[in-house]
Amino acid sequence: MIAPPALMPSLPRFVFDSGHPQPLLYRASPGAEDNLFGFEGGTLLRLDGAYHLFTAEIHARPKVVPTRLAHWRSDDGLAFTRVSTLFASTGDFTGRDERASLWSPMPFFNEAEDRWNLFYVAYKAAPNTPTAHLLNHAGRIVRARSLTAGRAGFGGPYADVEIVLQPGPDSDPWEGLQGVDSFYAYRLDDGSWRAFYGSCHTQNMPCDWWGLGLASAPALAGPWTRCSAQNPVVLDEKFAENPIVTRLADGVFVAIYDSTIRGTFGIATSTDGVNWSRGASLEFPREAFPWLATMRTPLCLLPEPDGGFLLYFTGYDRTDGVAAEEPHHHDGFGVVGRMRLRRV
Repeated sequence: MIAPPALMPSLPRFVFDSGHPQPLLYRASPGAEDNLFGFEGGTLLRLDGAYHLFTAEIHARPKVVPTRLAHWRSDDGLAFTRVSTLFASTGDFTGRDERASLWSPMPFFNEAEDRWNLFYVAYKAAPNTPTAHLLNHAGRIVRARSLTAGRAGFGGPYADVEIVLQPGPDSDPWEGLQGVDSFYAYRLDDGSWRAFYGSCHTQNMPCDWWGLGLASAPALAGPWTRCSAQNPVVLDEKFAENPIVTRLADGVFVAIYDSTIRGTFGIATSTDGVNWSRGASLEFPREAFPWLATMRTPLCLLPEPDGGFLLYFTGYDRTDGVAAEEPHHHDGFGVVGRMRLRRV
């Protein structure tokens, strides 16, 4: 008798449930006094009942060049306290320094090393030209390792170990001057790892497509190689960046990412972590966030005991002359907000 095929989990769809009425971190937050332009990207972990935010602080001029990778903590998921700076960029604006601007801190516990690994993006930076975006270019993914052993070491300090992905002969044709702009790793059922990474042909501005690809590794520490035969992974026709992957209780992988339409996020799904659906937009009512000019980057998708999900995000408020009708993703002060989703 032939056994029936295994039942595949149903693919989820998420809808907006509610939004927190105020930003959680903003210009006047204690601990943000010397943060000139705010927060962008990274991720949020819930560990032993506490919430830990790892994010980039855009703290000085020129905007989006000098950055700090910071750790913030909250006991209730609403009121955050700044804990430490994990790494700071040099802010060099000559195009020569490979650590001029640092972004997207992503911590993962590496059981094989008994250490936390922090992956982040390091860019060169220079003034833009009329045809090329040089503020952040030639991005490389750095792997750092916590100096403290065990799961208690997530807050650092961290020491750089190696570059795991960078522009060069191994780059795919769809990658461009931007280099590697993000990296998020997740484990498959066979014990191997995949990671989403992104890039764009920012040598040709305006660039009409920001794309994503997959890299693979036998272990979190690597070695990481591009899945070139499968890449690019097209989740969105024009813009997909900074995906965060969550494994649901029924086994489905969910990627939530910064998508084409400012003010929404994209959500894609996979049953195996390798083959991904096209993304769908997560819509929400604008009046839920009257303080928000535009969304920027999702930070996490946290399952709640009642079956709902918390989505933390960074976005930009309505300061610095931002018009509600014409938001720009780097105008205003970078804030951190929260919404709640439900699965349908």
